[in-house]
Amino acid sequence: MLALNQFPEPLFSHRFPRHFRNQLTLTTKPASFINPHKCFCGNVTRLSSAEYSNAAPKAHIFDGSLVHQNESNPKGIEFLHSVEAHCVRANCQTYIWLLKGCSSSGSLLDSKKLHSTILKLGFDAEQVICDGLTDAYLASGDLDGAVKVFDDMPHRSSFSWNNIIHGFLAKKLTSHVLDLFSRMIADNVHPDETTFAWVLRACGGGNVRFQYIEQIHTRIICHGFGTNLLVCNPLIDLYAKKGYVDYAKKVFDKLYLRDSVSWVAMISGLSQNGREKEAVLLFIHMQTSGILPTPYVFSSVLSACTKIELFEMGAQLHGLIFKGGFSCETYVCNALVTLYSRSGNFISAEEIFKTMIHRDAVSYNSLISGLAQRGYSDRALELFKRMQIDCLEPDCVTIASLLSACADVGALHKGTQLHSLAIKAGMSSDIILEGSLLDLYVKCSDVQTAYEFFLTTETENVVLWNVMLVAYGQLDDLNESFHIFRQMHIEGMIPNQYTYPSILRTCTSVGALNLGEQIHTQVIKTGFHLNVYVCSVLIDMYAKHGKLDTALKILSRLTEDDVVSWTAMIAGYAQHDLFSESLILFEEMQKRGIRSDNIGFSSAISACAGIQALNQGRQIHAQSCVSGCSDDLSVGNALVTLYARCGRILEAYHAFEAIDAKDNISWNGLISGFAQSGYFEEALQVFNRMNKAGVEANLFTFGSAISAAANLANIKQGEQIHAAIIKTGKNSETEVSNALITLYSKCGSINDANKEFSEMPEKNEISWNAMITGYSQHGRGVESIHLFEEMKQLGVAPSHVTFVGVLSACSHVGLVDEGLGYFESMSKEHGLVPKPEHYACVVDLLGRAGSLSSARKFIKEMPMKPDAMIWRTLLSACITHKNTEIGEFAAHHLLELEPEDSATYVLLSNMYAVAGMWGCRDQTRQLMKERGVKKEPGRSWIEVKNSVHAFFVGDKLHPRADKIYEFLGDLNERAAEIGYVEDRYNLWNEIEQQQKDPTEYIHSEKLAISFGLLSLSNTIPIRVIKNLRVCNDCHNWIKYMSKISDRTIIVRDAYRFHHFKDGVCSCRDYW
Repeated sequence: MLALNQFPEPLFSHRFPRHFRNQLTLTTKPASFINPHKCFCGNVTRLSSAEYSNAAPKAHIFDGSLVHQNESNPKGIEFLHSVEAHCVRANCQTYIWLLKGCSSSGSLLDSKKLHSTILKLGFDAEQVICDGLTDAYLASGDLDGAVKVFDDMPHRSSFSWNNIIHGFLAKKLTSHVLDLFSRMIADNVHPDETTFAWVLRACGGGNVRFQYIEQIHTRIICHGFGTNLLVCNPLIDLYAKKGYVDYAKKVFDKLYLRDSVSWVAMISGLSQNGREKEAVLLFIHMQTSGILPTPYVFSSVLSACTKIELFEMGAQLHGLIFKGGFSCETYVCNALVTLYSRSGNFISAEEIFKTMIHRDAVSYNSLISGLAQRGYSDRALELFKRMQIDCLEPDCVTIASLLSACADVGALHKGTQLHSLAIKAGMSSDIILEGSLLDLYVKCSDVQTAYEFFLTTETENVVLWNVMLVAYGQLDDLNESFHIFRQMHIEGMIPNQYTYPSILRTCTSVGALNLGEQIHTQVIKTGFHLNVYVCSVLIDMYAKHGKLDTALKILSRLTEDDVVSWTAMIAGYAQHDLFSESLILFEEMQKRGIRSDNIGFSSAISACAGIQALNQGRQIHAQSCVSGCSDDLSVGNALVTLYARCGRILEAYHAFEAIDAKDNISWNGLISGFAQSGYFEEALQVFNRMNKAGVEANLFTFGSAISAAANLANIKQGEQIHAAIIKTGKNSETEVSNALITLYSKCGSINDANKEFSEMPEKNEISWNAMITGYSQHGRGVESIHLFEEMKQLGVAPSHVTFVGVLSACSHVGLVDEGLGYFESMSKEHGLVPKPEHYACVVDLLGRAGSLSSARKFIKEMPMKPDAMIWRTLLSACITHKNTEIGEFAAHHLLELEPEDSATYVLLSNMYAVAGMWGCRDQTRQLMKERGVKKEPGRSWIEVKNSVHAFFVGDKLHPRADKIYEFLGDLNERAAEIGYVEDRYNLWNEIEQQQKDPTEYIHSEKLAISFGLLSLSNTIPIRVIKNLRVCNDCHNWIKYMSKISDRTIIVRDAYRFHHFKDGVCSCRDYW
């Protein structure tokens, strides 16, 4: 092992100097000289001449009377002259006494005068005199003088070394202390317990290597001080402060006797090094050992309880503190204030604070920071005013806490005042304050000031760079964010785990996936690819941008289970409508024992809503309640959406009302959920309630409300919503215009839909699809096809939805060849694989044209198994063309797929009826009855004076039924006069018709139209909705009604719109 004097130069930054360029001085006040009676033992007696071999032969002996004469104001050298004036020569003890006076007064001039006299008289060979001189020079701040005296000493005892070491230690010149210790060892002087105690304290104040501390520890053991409290207590403290807690614990455990300092050093050392639980257990051991804790022990263990949130135990310690009589100790009270503040118990914290006899800056800092962290920013700022009244200067902790409070409440003006205060106090360059100031300006959205302040800081602090990345990220300013990120690399800054997430979130927000992928490569190069926090943000980025496979690979490579990463992946699946995958991953997360957070629960519940998995959604709802997440806003909103989409009206309302702070998402979830589950009237009711509540609707709200109005064909409410959209200035939004086109199309106002389409500043694929589909539904196939061609010319790529509209348009107007051509172009020209709905359109196209054999052949050649929609389309066409052979073929397949669907039996029965096969018709009806399948009754709706009226076939329950039937009879007579011939009820045979009241056969649309003509103004079009296909007779009858009433009649049946005017239908009798 190397000796202390053999260490290489780098061990300490400086060597011990013989002379100091800059003389250090102490600023202590001069003190009076010590009473000589206290210096000498009793009165000063006469000394023998033998004691003064160098004194004058006639000199008198120094006596006490002279002391008494000068006792009133003895001043060093003057006192000495006074003594000599009485012919009394001072001895060694006199100079010792005088040097002690110089040490007390700190007078360098007196020290030098005495030193000169001592040299003249030859007392400089006396070790005790030299030690006194060293003391005097050290006390006066003349380190050069002290060192010179020390170096010139003929013999240096351990006391001498301790004296000079203590002097330098007092000046905090720790490196010189350690050099002195090395010289002491080299001079073979044995250090004592005091030497080691002071050297250990010096090590605590300097940048000393661990190996050096170990060697000092070895010498301590070799010199027999391994269990000495004076040495071991600072050794425990030193090891703990340097982070070597286990070494400190070994020293502590070897002590036979321990005092309060030992326990404080060990408990505080454990607490300060993240081993708070051990600190608490050690305190308990101290208690059981019968050792009474001191205030310092209580302060240390309270700090440990605060850090690991053992608040209940902290409260119990409070009782012990009160019992021990330490509740007035400032540092104990400060620890209690911190404990209660962190626990959120501000009643107790403020009560302790108020009752404190002496409050220092730490007291205020503890309470201010606690209030600021808990969001009580106003109270924190008010407490700061009281701190100023108490004339206490804030420190960096105070200002940082106050800046945090200002940032939370957006108090920028107050924050800038605090900034000015920090500058005046010279604290603005503090690393914590720099971060707090930058955070203030960023959170208050003053990014320009934040950037200007950032440029003035010590930019070696990576935290400040990260804050600037967050600042520009909040503005979605990727250019500036990337500029900051690139500048970091240019200046050699090493990113940390928070740097990459800051820039990656901005890439995610603005959709810059390419840049995000490049940064991902940097993450891998710098070794952060396994960091959980960085990976969670990468997973979120890839998941949100649809690269779910990449996100899943990152998740699978994680070495630890991280709930944020898992929930990001679950949310990613749900956001891309991969609801089943989302739920599978959620279940896997639970199997691994990962406890879900609010994001995980809300995403899983949203996935259940997406596939209407009501039972599973209820189970997850229950789990969220058990986990305490059910009150979270995101979970509440997801539950509203789940129950609304599943048509559970009461449960949806219950979940909605359970949300305390409802936001737009809450209202939108209820409105859109009801609209999507077919509860359109309820959706509009919630929309109206939202408006009355003063909640501002957004684009999503308007879109859902318009969709509900469109499905109800409620044009009045739709127009009101349109007016509200114009009023809010959102009518220029493409999404809104798309919804309005659909609204007017579904309400029969195709011209208004076209107007909205034409006036759109920007159109997307959905806009074109909505208009093409609208034309198709209204039987305006030519316009639909023209629009499709225009769409292609403008470079807008058609989608699957586009071709459904185009093929339906061809079907409704009988453009068979054109329709078949468009179908083939899907795969050949546009790379789109036809879906079942496209095949159904082609079957409908061929069936309407009477090419039933071609339709059957087309179905047989399909690359996929035909679904029920395709067979139902073929069966419907067979009714029109009375082809029972192919109809039975289609019905056979349809009954295999949907044996419980009433529509199949009704279609098959109608086919037999129109073909006159009454026996087969009756068998079909009997089969339907045996299987318990109930037919959906035909029903028509019409709105009159803000009320919707519903009619069934032969309905006589309407309040004005008599008037309606009377008016209907009149209309029939007028229609007959101009050529209308009723198509007798071809679904009933002659016997059945004779047995029934003729009014029982009157279809619902005739009743609804009659009521409309009877009740509405001549200027208002008649708008009727029917849930089934309009029959031939009703279609013919409505044409005559439009002519004799000179009214426009618009009928929306289950397949399309019919516009009747002047005796002509827009379908041209082809439907």
